[in-house]
Amino acid sequence: MDKTVVIGAGFGGLALAIRLQAQGIPVLLLEQLDKPGGRAYVYQDRGFTFDAGPTVITDPTAIEALFTLAGRRMADYVDLLPVTPFYRLCWESGDVFDYANESGDLERQIAAFNPADVEGYRRFHAYSREVFNEGYLKLGTVPFLSFRDMLRAGPQLARLQAWRSVYNTVSRFIQDERLRQAFSFHTLLVGGNPFATSSVYTLIHALEREWGVWFARGGTGALVEGLVRLFQDLGGEIRLNARVTGLETEGNRVSAVKIGDAERIPVAAVASNADVVHTYEKLLGHHPVGKTRAAGLKRKRMSNSLFVLYFGLNHHHAQLAHHTVCFGPRYKALIEEIFHGATLSEDFSLYLHAPCVTDPSLAPPGCGSYYVLAPVPHLGTADLDWAIEGPRLRERIFDYLEQRYMPGLRSQLVTHRMFTPFDFRDRLGAWQGSAFSLEPTLRQSAWFRPHNRDAQIANLYLVGAGTHPGAGIPGVIGSAKATAGLMLEDLAR
Repeated sequence: MDKTVVIGAGFGGLALAIRLQAQGIPVLLLEQLDKPGGRAYVYQDRGFTFDAGPTVITDPTAIEALFTLAGRRMADYVDLLPVTPFYRLCWESGDVFDYANESGDLERQIAAFNPADVEGYRRFHAYSREVFNEGYLKLGTVPFLSFRDMLRAGPQLARLQAWRSVYNTVSRFIQDERLRQAFSFHTLLVGGNPFATSSVYTLIHALEREWGVWFARGGTGALVEGLVRLFQDLGGEIRLNARVTGLETEGNRVSAVKIGDAERIPVAAVASNADVVHTYEKLLGHHPVGKTRAAGLKRKRMSNSLFVLYFGLNHHHAQLAHHTVCFGPRYKALIEEIFHGATLSEDFSLYLHAPCVTDPSLAPPGCGSYYVLAPVPHLGTADLDWAIEGPRLRERIFDYLEQRYMPGLRSQLVTHRMFTPFDFRDRLGAWQGSAFSLEPTLRQSAWFRPHNRDAQIANLYLVGAGTHPGAGIPGVIGSAKATAGLMLEDLAR
């Protein structure tokens, strides 16, 4: 019998495979790397564990739903730990804001920055909750397959002034520039420019306030392992080191998946969790639909890339929070250069991850595992040689962290590695080294995004950051729910 195949064992692919398998559809999950996880890969070195990708879990109910659907208990597979504060926000002036979930504490800190912004924040939070209800709870797992679907959502989007940017919307409520940054930076976590991304993405604030911020004991990789075990317990099959090289077609249907140079697997349906440009250009480039889709996608705006530096120290920096955002001297101008500049900026803003604050098991006793990332232009915006720029930026970031946040860092360094836009392009197959696929602007969201089911290739589906609703763990798990619904409906015919 022809198989149902999911290409790519990232969070989106895993969630989709689990949903199908739990509903009685046997799934073969193919992953080209030697471990599952995709962007959520895990590196281990000298006793240190480094989560390569996402480390912020904001909707545990979306994950728990996968276990519930399968008749299992999430607690038997993974342990989620609360993170407090959600983030520590730091500026070069020395100002610090602990972004937490307790309203009184949050408002006291806002008042210390600007008393007038307390009431403004309350109104912003109310707006964010309204967007959360409309954009996440109602539409986040609903596929947009026709423009009529977009028109039906139009009145709500218009009422919420979705054409405004996140930063513009925050600024309507909040006066202090530091607080404007504090409540608009979240779009960068999903590849969005806060000065261009639709105000719909202010829902991230309400999402965090609703369910908190969490971290899996053992790291994000432990969550991946739990999902893989669930999939296999349901009878699902996963193959690692299985590089898909093409999709064979008969007319406007995928007939087989090619692995490597010779292997061929006949399919009833195939869903791709791979990069959307890669899917259409590399896997389906021989077909007119693949050529047309790839050309159209290449004309769209891609999200930024990232420079990530993983490092292990023989010292635990207890003064750090689990998640620290280190704002540089510029905000708007730096972001403009990240999304549109042809060179690397002289300054940077950083996200510093110190998971041992929550889970010391990720490093040897008394030590600490860390990673720091800097948003940088993708390769289509800035055609840089990262073999040269990577080591330079590494040294600048180490200098900066040692001076401002982690005294003694260089003398404590045990191991480190870099992940550059070249790695996003070459290791993960991301078009132009983009870290989050298409930029989440209003004109590249919902119906305007690649659809969860291709409109012409009848049994080809998409899941993950490149389709609706977009990047981030809740986004790609939401895409899996939308895609699974379509596949189950079609396969039942």
